[in-house]
Amino acid sequence: MMNASSHLHRLRSTQPSSSLIPKPFFISHGRNSSRSSSPASLLPTRRRSSTLEFHGKQKCLSIRASATDHVKGVETSKENASSVKAVIRATAPGLLSDLLITKPLDVYQDLIGKTLLLELVSAEIDSGTGLEKGTIKGYAHKVRTEKEDVIYESDFIVPAGFGEIGAVFVENEHHKEMFLNNIVLDGLPNGPIHFNCSSWVHSKFDNPIKRIFFSNKSYLPKDTPTGLKKVRETELENLRGDGEKERKKFDRIYDYDTYNDLGDPDNSSEDLARPVLGNKVHPYPRRCRTGRPRCKKDPMSEKRSSSVYVPRDETFEDVKQLTFSTKTLKSVLHALLPQLEVVMLNPHLGFPHFTAIDTLFQEGVPVPKDKNFFQLIIPRLVKTITDGGDGVLLFETPQMIERDKFSWFRDEEFSRQTLAGLNPFSLELVTEWPIKSKLDPEIYGPPESLITTELVEKEIRGAMTIDEALKQKKMFMLDYHDLLLPYVNKVREIEGTTLYGSRTLFFLTMDGTLRPLAIELTRPPVGDKPQWKQVFTPGWDGTSCWLWRLAKAHVCAHDAGYHQLVVHWLRTHCCTEPYIIAANRQLSAMHPIYRLLHPHFRYTMEINALARESLINAGGIIESCFSPGKYAIELSSAAYDQLWRFDMEALPADLIRRGMAVEDPTAEHGLKLSIEDYPFANDGLILWDTIKQWVRDYVNHYYPDQSLVESDEELQDWWTEVRTKGHADKKDEPWWPVLKTPEDLVNVLTTIIWVAAGHHAAVNFGQYVYAGYFPNRPTMARTNMPTEDPVDEEFKNFLHKPEFAMLKCFPSQIQATKVMAVLDVLSNHSPDEEYLGDQMEPSWAENPVIKAAFERFNGRLKELEGTIDERNTNLNLKNRTGAGVVPYELLKPLSKPGVTGMGVPNSISI
Repeated sequence: MMNASSHLHRLRSTQPSSSLIPKPFFISHGRNSSRSSSPASLLPTRRRSSTLEFHGKQKCLSIRASATDHVKGVETSKENASSVKAVIRATAPGLLSDLLITKPLDVYQDLIGKTLLLELVSAEIDSGTGLEKGTIKGYAHKVRTEKEDVIYESDFIVPAGFGEIGAVFVENEHHKEMFLNNIVLDGLPNGPIHFNCSSWVHSKFDNPIKRIFFSNKSYLPKDTPTGLKKVRETELENLRGDGEKERKKFDRIYDYDTYNDLGDPDNSSEDLARPVLGNKVHPYPRRCRTGRPRCKKDPMSEKRSSSVYVPRDETFEDVKQLTFSTKTLKSVLHALLPQLEVVMLNPHLGFPHFTAIDTLFQEGVPVPKDKNFFQLIIPRLVKTITDGGDGVLLFETPQMIERDKFSWFRDEEFSRQTLAGLNPFSLELVTEWPIKSKLDPEIYGPPESLITTELVEKEIRGAMTIDEALKQKKMFMLDYHDLLLPYVNKVREIEGTTLYGSRTLFFLTMDGTLRPLAIELTRPPVGDKPQWKQVFTPGWDGTSCWLWRLAKAHVCAHDAGYHQLVVHWLRTHCCTEPYIIAANRQLSAMHPIYRLLHPHFRYTMEINALARESLINAGGIIESCFSPGKYAIELSSAAYDQLWRFDMEALPADLIRRGMAVEDPTAEHGLKLSIEDYPFANDGLILWDTIKQWVRDYVNHYYPDQSLVESDEELQDWWTEVRTKGHADKKDEPWWPVLKTPEDLVNVLTTIIWVAAGHHAAVNFGQYVYAGYFPNRPTMARTNMPTEDPVDEEFKNFLHKPEFAMLKCFPSQIQATKVMAVLDVLSNHSPDEEYLGDQMEPSWAENPVIKAAFERFNGRLKELEGTIDERNTNLNLKNRTGAGVVPYELLKPLSKPGVTGMGVPNSISI
């Protein structure tokens, strides 16, 4: 494929100077013009237009700007020309820009009225030549400041024959980049034209290629006005780049790479080498390419750096200011957590008693020095004891513990959270009996489970036989046996942690709640030791009760790790990034599908880059604090290989795959749930249907004919690239949907939007609510079960003080405190959060059909809010409400700022 530079070179040799691709694409920026300039000629002029004589007639330069020197325009008649004012709204530069040595030069550019150079692009070609019309050029000058915004204006004269303006070229004459919010052209016969930019415009001294902004009118490729076709193609070529060199901060290039930057093999002081993810051995989605140098010890790995490139428009820190949660997260990771390591010198020290855990919410942890800085960036967490005193890390009591301090201890709550907690994506219906592993018995030992028919029928106290329970869909399971068992022996080599394969069996009671029946923990053969496995049940004697509680702690650690690595990171953050990269490379900004998806992609690449930098990297928060330690991201790759399918990421398909629903055309949403009171599914299906109806209305407007989907080259190229490049390790799978009809497109788009909005909200914004009190969801188990290979002294200590055995099994003080601080920030909504269906995009507002469809979408979401509120007052729905129970609100569309346990943002932005 021809890259941008070669394309432009071709244009130079084939296009006359009046062609659409304007001279500023080719001119030597920052160099002397071939025309000499006197100092006087650089001063601003009061001239509002310029005239020239051609063949005895007076002609007018089609430009009306504050400074017209050296700006050539299209020569046209004054007759029927329109006086057009361009109003440009940009975000004011921050404090750092005032300190740059180039600041005086930029001030001078403002003074002479040459801050931005604009070129108006006609949507029509010249009927005489068949070529693109020349652009109309003008400089914009600063007129005023409004809070954080700076307003620039430029005046043009647009001849009647110029045609509709479809795009604007922008050149930033400053030495520093500028964030452009929007451009409005006013004074045209058919009313104003709006250009929603929301983009960083680089300095011409960094990159000579001008920025292209299209009007808010959307076009399928086949409908692109003839005057805009080359511009549309050129912009996509610029975004694809050439796949060479290291990316710079101001770049807007989208390309693919493997996850080869998580390890640090050149660091000889620590064991930080990690396998590359994104190949046959370790399949994985692709990330955005940065082009950083390769490591010396492992040429397949990329060197790490203090900052990670993402395309410039995917970043937000300078615009969102300190209120945005991700900037706060950076502060926690890079400033607060190192201070905790200073305070807590022993990384393996556990909590001595349960009241010591309570002090995190009552007294806090001292934070040495820099308290004013911490108070500024994380005022919710870091507070001062007295004026002038040291700061303390003081956690707010999570809502779950605020309502019922002992809820985490109860079996009912343990079961309820599989349906209405932080991870409602793992529970499965038991359809095969007896339970049996699919792993190789030669390596992992006997595959048969010790959860037998006799044991189950004893636990359900003769209510029914196992066959009746299976037939009536009464048996459910959390199954982490086969996924975790291959990592058990490797994880046990890591100091301070352990692992089992686990199965947890539940029984659906008459009142629609789940009751746990049994937990099976398995260790594969190791050395001369055979496989070990044991089943624990809720006993009635002291020893059985405490063994059951310890077994639950292990299962909770398994579920916490799987939730964070697979359900949260892999299935939302990681798998969404290829959709974003492909969309920017293959879908023009004027494509209606790009405009539909764009709100759901905002800031995801930035938070993913931060995750690679400090969360999922070697030695990062996930490896140091979650099971299975240094093998965490490798486990995520195994889950991607074994479990991830795009067609199963749709909520209805996910429920059906897990046996939690069956298709039923007579039922609401077309599904009959296996557990009627399944709060996540109950609310999620309404949200799914609401999203799907909005997407269907949108798609059917732009694709009224079925053939339009298959003939849309940009759309087909986008979907092909998602499969063959973004998810290259699964490109040959037969389950990938094809895009032949509008309904095919509706299903694909609904799935992507659901994952970015509903799925992510369900598994992210309840993290502090449910895991802020870590005994409810310990992220790691540090000790083996006392019965696995009991040493007399250890087993004696367990019998004497089982509470100490549990505290010893829980994460250490530093692990728990680190995770609590991070989860607090991850669960937080920033004041400027953008919620699903709340704000209409500018391009939608200008299309009456799309505007009406969005208003219906907004109305349905408000109905969902009311439905959830009503359900949470119904005491018959025991899985979502009751005495001391946190109401299920994670899929309520809107939220106020803070940690609220509700709210569905448009995108994965934290």
